[in-house]
Amino acid sequence: MGDLIGPRLYSCYKCRNPVALHDDIVSKGFQSKNGRAFLFSHAHNVLTGPKEDRQLMTGLHRVADIHCVDCREVLGWKYEKAYEESQKYKEGKVVLEKYKIVKENW
Repeated sequence: MGDLIGPRLYSCYKCRNPVALHDDIVSKGFQSKNGRAFLFSHAHNVLTGPKEDRQLMTGLHRVADIHCVDCREVLGWKYEKAYEESQKYKEGKVVLEKYKIVKENW
């Protein structure tokens, strides 16, 4: 076992800005149009774009794209509002696409 320098986290794949903690993962079972994605309770060092209604695989949601605060790359989206009762648990949470983030301190 190596010495861990801090918490296990995920960073932007382009600029290595830390954006989310492994401990904040709610689900690893999400899909985006580009492949697997993780649902996080929240993200750090990100900017939230304008809110818009978007038809996703699980129905209509109001979402906002999440951008890396350093390089402005779009990393995923934040659920602002879920219109279906069964999807309400996603509100306020963030989806980061797996191919857009890299593991640090593992």
